[in-house]
Amino acid sequence: MRINKYLAECGVCSRRKADELVKQGRVSVNKKVVREVGTDVDESKDVVFVDGKKVVRVTHYDYLLFYKPKNCVTTLNEDNDNKSGRKKSEKELEEIKNRAEKLAAKGIAEEQKEHTKPRKIITDFIGDDYKNKRLYPVGRLDYDSEGLLLLTNDGDLTYKLTHPSSEIPKTYVVKIEGTIEESDLAALRKGVTVDGVKYGRSKVKVTGIEKIKDIKKAVIDPKDTLAREAIECSEDMSGVFTRLEVIIFEGKNREIRRMFEAVEKKVVFLKRVAIGELRLGGLARGAYRPLNEMEIAYLQTLCDKVQTTQK
Repeated sequence: MRINKYLAECGVCSRRKADELVKQGRVSVNKKVVREVGTDVDESKDVVFVDGKKVVRVTHYDYLLFYKPKNCVTTLNEDNDNKSGRKKSEKELEEIKNRAEKLAAKGIAEEQKEHTKPRKIITDFIGDDYKNKRLYPVGRLDYDSEGLLLLTNDGDLTYKLTHPSSEIPKTYVVKIEGTIEESDLAALRKGVTVDGVKYGRSKVKVTGIEKIKDIKKAVIDPKDTLAREAIECSEDMSGVFTRLEVIIFEGKNREIRRMFEAVEKKVVFLKRVAIGELRLGGLARGAYRPLNEMEIAYLQTLCDKVQTTQK
């Protein structure tokens, strides 16, 4: 069995993360460090260690549905996670700078935030009954985004659900500044390219238009043509926002925000409300619940449909 699959089945992490651990020299087999991601292990006789700790096969998997609040990093340990935003390489900083310049050229100001104290992470919201069970997030949600996030120690399920071939629909509630033309909606549905990265097809529909003035908010049905035209023809477009439902089938980094940047629209609110048929429901921000047997079976059914080449 490949070592990344073994670590995933033991609930240590996903297969992708296991490959990273191997490359970093943090994994040893029979007390010998391995650095080849294709290393095979014999689970009947080999003893595997990660960071000096013996890996023990998980006998029971846990699955949680968590409502990640905004201003929370999708990580278990921010100091050790470069993607969390605490520590960035020179290359990442250069990419951020170039990106900000491109957005500024389009008239889009991206808010820069300085974090002078530790930010909230997933484990800040998880009770002691689950903290020692090596639960890992299935995919990510941006620091500025909120909504449904799955947590589990089932590494093989994580690998399959996040595999590019899974194409599992993920549904979001999105709010953007101003209104949006039908031609832009058509472009988003077809797929757009941003900075050389192709974002695939999506389902996008307008669910409402908001006009906020003096703390008062008016919500307009997008089917009300006259009301919509009145707003779009208004000289004062400040305080106008469009709400949309967006369904994507990939999981690229900051995908929805960059999709809308391609049509020069700024996302001001982003919330994931569903993964496939699993919905967030009435769960409160920062709360979580275990999945029931039917929901777990549903996830397993999704995994069975995923075609992967790695054994």
